[in-house]
Amino acid sequence: MTDELLPHLRHARDLADRRFAGPLDLDELARAANVSKYHFTRRFAAAYGETPMRYLTKRRVERAQDLLRSANLTVTEICMMVGFTSLGSFSARFRELVGETPTQYRDRFAAAGTPHIPGCFLFMRGIDRTST
Repeated sequence: MTDELLPHLRHARDLADRRFAGPLDLDELARAANVSKYHFTRRFAAAYGETPMRYLTKRRVERAQDLLRSANLTVTEICMMVGFTSLGSFSARFRELVGETPTQYRDRFAAAGTPHIPGCFLFMRGIDRTST
């Protein structure tokens, strides 16, 4: 990999980290890196060990895990808050990456007595989408 491309790849990865909850596609990430989407996909995977969209999906699932552990929200609300548009695809990706369904994950932490932040508070305040 050429060293001059790495800062551009980091810029695109940072964009994915900041804006993971909104609509974000490969074209936009590639534009942030100032390269074609095909070149971007190859170089991103070489630098970070996974494709840009896989990285974005993992970022969304990580944030969903945080919310499932700490917020009093439905799985559907969390699904939409972290950038998925389909509950089915969210649940499938979550299970693939975490090894259990979002409901099983949430219930495991609920059984442990972990206190939850009221969902209305999160909606009123807005969710800090950059934390994790």
